Amino acid sequence: MENKGKYYLTTAIAYTSGKPHIGNNYEIVMADCIARFKRKEGYEVFFQTGTDEHGQKIELKAEEAGVTPQTFVDGVAGTIQGLCDLLDTSYDKFIRTTDKDHERQVQKIFRRLYDQGDIYKGAYEGMYCTPCESFWTESQLVDGKCPDCGREVKPAREEAYFFRMSKYADRLIQHINDHPEFIQPVSRKNEMMNNFLLPGLQDLCVSRTSFKWGIPVDFDDKHVVYVWLDALTNYITGIGYDAEGNSTDQYRKLWPADLHLIGKDIIRFHTIYWPIFLMALGEPLPKQVFGHPWLMMNGGKMSKSKGNVIYVDDLVDFFGVDAVRYYMLHEMRYDNDGNATWELIAERNNSDLANTLGNLVNRTIAMSNKYFGGVVSDKGVALTGQDTEADRDLKQTATSGYAKVAGKMEELKISDALTEIFAIFKRCNKYIDETEPWVLAKDPGKADRLSTVLYNLVEGICIGASLLEPFMPRTAGKIAAQLGTSLRAFDQLGNFGRYPDGNKVTDKPEILFARLDMKEVERREEELTAAMVAAARKAGTGSDSGVTEEKQEEKDPRQEGRNGKSNGSQAGAGRGLENNGTQADGIDVEAKPEITYDDFARLQFQVGEIIACEAVPKSKKLLCSQVRIGSQVKQIVSGIKAHYTPEEMVGKKVMVLVNLKPATLAGVLSQGMLLCAEDEAGALSLMVPERQMPSGAEIA
Repeated sequence: MENKGKYYLTTAIAYTSGKPHIGNNYEIVMADCIARFKRKEGYEVFFQTGTDEHGQKIELKAEEAGVTPQTFVDGVAGTIQGLCDLLDTSYDKFIRTTDKDHERQVQKIFRRLYDQGDIYKGAYEGMYCTPCESFWTESQLVDGKCPDCGREVKPAREEAYFFRMSKYADRLIQHINDHPEFIQPVSRKNEMMNNFLLPGLQDLCVSRTSFKWGIPVDFDDKHVVYVWLDALTNYITGIGYDAEGNSTDQYRKLWPADLHLIGKDIIRFHTIYWPIFLMALGEPLPKQVFGHPWLMMNGGKMSKSKGNVIYVDDLVDFFGVDAVRYYMLHEMRYDNDGNATWELIAERNNSDLANTLGNLVNRTIAMSNKYFGGVVSDKGVALTGQDTEADRDLKQTATSGYAKVAGKMEELKISDALTEIFAIFKRCNKYIDETEPWVLAKDPGKADRLSTVLYNLVEGICIGASLLEPFMPRTAGKIAAQLGTSLRAFDQLGNFGRYPDGNKVTDKPEILFARLDMKEVERREEELTAAMVAAARKAGTGSDSGVTEEKQEEKDPRQEGRNGKSNGSQAGAGRGLENNGTQADGIDVEAKPEITYDDFARLQFQVGEIIACEAVPKSKKLLCSQVRIGSQVKQIVSGIKAHYTPEEMVGKKVMVLVNLKPATLAGVLSQGMLLCAEDEAGALSLMVPERQMPSGAEIA
């Protein structure tokens, strides 16, 4: 491929509070796939990832562990980098915010912004909860007390430095309007504009005095630089930026970044704070910030106390690295959260990898060895019009694959790109069914047609494997080795027939992906779940210590403006008081996009009565209920087997979404949805009418 210039790609740096789970690791695999694809397209890629290692939570966790903060983050950073390596990610730099050159540059940046008047000294004021180490506004208090723990609060004032965000807000709004590609997906852009920029920005707290584990402000050592000014600047310090004008050639070559790949939960910091910092420094803005969705566990967040945290090293040990990469990349849609369970990963392994891909490669090599001693030759023979049409369609599918995949990758629709690649493998399988090589082999007069068929299959697989390499590098390499060839550059994939005529495939084919016994998968998952729950109980009921936490979970002014005003939604939302005045537990959930009344009116909710219920065969999670709704009976499959027995279900009056499009779950038709509530421990409770209501009663 021709040299297309530089491509600088970054991920968010991982917070070193503990071992990351699969939801944290998804981002690095997605970034690696993009980096590998861009390299094959001819770009000079620089791919940076790393770890964010400062902050109050780190200081507290190190104290709990009885070690220094530096020792603590050294251990966690090593674990995080080890998982990146385990997943075959091809990063060019792994930066740590405790790197001395990064710390020096952050101090220079802070001083420069202070000297030019963008940072000023002030105070953070509000009602302070000592146990939570948190400031609150009067409006955020619940019955005059801390909305998080219910304890007393008192007026307090903490000296701090602030950044004048509003000074650059209009410029940022103009930039976003002029560059619609800057924030993707578009839904994230709309959220930033409508919820934060247009209502007006508060000045941002950029230093703290209440803890010490951070980069000291070199001209005022009571203060440490607060997280986002420290963490976000890694994108420029890691490639040689110098705030005093002595930036390296590498920086001048690579900046601005072509893509910041981040989780949707930190989109605000990367599309508001970070661009404004860059404007103040006089540096160009990154070309694009993409806020990817989350990888969930059964539709919910992962928790060690629930026993549902999935770690990639456990998965790789059981499924293999490329099976794990495939699942993460395939299941995460462009702007919708994905779902991860051991069962789903195993099902995808058996259907897509073992059957569609692995079986195709194995059959093709086996037939080449059986019929021609492994020699693959293109005789160019088609005996009938159907032969000609089958050959033409296979070749067209294979040679058009790169353009389709590249188009999806340009839009960062990774899952769709994988689907296009597997369309080639599926077309090859269909070609086997159409041409029936085993039938051709019975007639010596059709030997040249048989040879042509096997050549076309080998060539089609080679093209597909070359496209697959950025997604599943080990598997692509294994396929090429077994076919006795090498993977091709992308600019060679538009021509069919590059496989050397008379070349030989291996006589000892290797199984790429074995079909998995679902009982064995279930047994392994149960072992890990039991061990995790036991460890969480030993550490303390409900504890998720040792799991990587999101950076913004620290409840202090990093997301807030001066005088206790918050730039985002109020902290502590979701807490309330029970009738006796005691503090009630509450759960915050991610806010979904607003809907109109018309959207809501399309949903039909009714009371249903469960008249029969049974477990779904071969499923450890599903129950199948017969639900009477007025004069009709609907069959509804629900994932509540762990919470209700079939006997408990019968006779219950429940709330039903009745106009949900029917779907097949574990081979059983489901014609609606039962509504449940879920607590923090993952326990489900059916939503039932407070009073006796007839079956079919409308819920509005």
